[in-house]
Amino acid sequence: MFKSRLRSALGLLLVAGVAMSAAACGDSGDDSTASKDGKVTLVINGLPPATEKATHDRFLANVAEFEKANPNIKIDAREGKMDPQTFPAKLAGGQLEDVFYVYFTDPASLIAKHQVSDISKYLKDYPITSQLKPEVLRVFQDDKGATFGLPYKNYSMGLLYNRALFTKAGLDPNNPPKTWADLRTAAKKIAGLGDGTVGYGDYSKSNTGGWHFTTELYSIGGDVAVNNGGTWKAAFNSPQGKQVLQQLKDMRWTDNSMGQKQLLEWADLLQQMGSGKLGMYLATADNIPTIVNQYKGKYETYGLGQIPDGKGTLGGGEGYMFKAGLSPEKINAGLKWLTFWFTSADRYEAENKWASSTDQPVGLPEPAIFTGAAAETQAAADKKYANVPQENYAPFVSAMAGIPVKLEPPNAQQIYAALDVAMQKVLTDKNADIDKLLADAETQTNSILATVK
Repeated sequence: MFKSRLRSALGLLLVAGVAMSAAACGDSGDDSTASKDGKVTLVINGLPPATEKATHDRFLANVAEFEKANPNIKIDAREGKMDPQTFPAKLAGGQLEDVFYVYFTDPASLIAKHQVSDISKYLKDYPITSQLKPEVLRVFQDDKGATFGLPYKNYSMGLLYNRALFTKAGLDPNNPPKTWADLRTAAKKIAGLGDGTVGYGDYSKSNTGGWHFTTELYSIGGDVAVNNGGTWKAAFNSPQGKQVLQQLKDMRWTDNSMGQKQLLEWADLLQQMGSGKLGMYLATADNIPTIVNQYKGKYETYGLGQIPDGKGTLGGGEGYMFKAGLSPEKINAGLKWLTFWFTSADRYEAENKWASSTDQPVGLPEPAIFTGAAAETQAAADKKYANVPQENYAPFVSAMAGIPVKLEPPNAQQIYAALDVAMQKVLTDKNADIDKLLADAETQTNSILATVK
């Protein structure tokens, strides 16, 4: 998931630097899409690569089923999602797909630059969209409530932990820490098992340190950046920012519960968790199948709890938008496709049945995009075909609705790089000066934010 967010933010940085011509980004004009026989060809992306045979074939099977039900629509499916190396050029050159994949950090910029089509007036014909969670749909709306895309999935961070180590350390695996104070206590007990066992792991390299600093800051009610009157400013040089770094410093040097090996990046904690030597770290649910498939873990070993203190958590997600200038025929074709494929509660039964039959995980605790009857339909389908131990994730699920989800700051990856330094210092230098680290990162971050328009 971090890799997805990294690509997202890099893509935004590149998009921001592209000078757009009226022909490339204007929302006026109409593409000539319907042929004389009334058929529409819709170009989309999101097709998994052929190397991922199961999901690639399933996507194409969905396309074939859709085209059979909608004989006047031809789907031209392209591989790939948001690629920062090609997206700006495709956008500037008018080569962007009609319906294209975005991360939650992308829509605001695309809407502001008039690079996407307003689909608001068409949504009434697709009633399932009225059951989308307002806070999730809002990501794809402007400040007047106009809608330019639909969400696909969303996520939020929690506490991933090793249930076996909890039991061995005398902790209750069904009751993971709810506060940072409790986490610190639990980490000491797990590290006390010896044999190289680490109580709590954290990142500090390749922008992952700043990413986790942001998550931990949100959890205790802080902000990385705030917008005052249209101007962004750093906000982490605060009591909450000091609390984050001080606790990590104390756990590393006073408690010795974070291990000697530091300067960790994305895959390191997954590997440690898979080896059975790590008690806890902050993560999303999608880390679990990666640990199982790549690092030889077992589903029953892992639990997911709420973010400690629960005053907020870092979240995000994915969705699809409609490029600027699309005709009504293409917009309707796109909405038919999206509400057939994933923004449709009726599809969960079929998709979960397929996933279970091909050993894809079903029942991981990802925040749902629906409310009401649609959410109930999804929950029932998840329960029917679940092939992972859903009871292990109950602490996360029960707390999820009450914890505010906050998105990444603008220019997130540049800010994360600046904050990496502070994370590295407190985890590798017991004499690290927290006040100076925060002040230096604040100066650098304000320079980064000065470019945000």
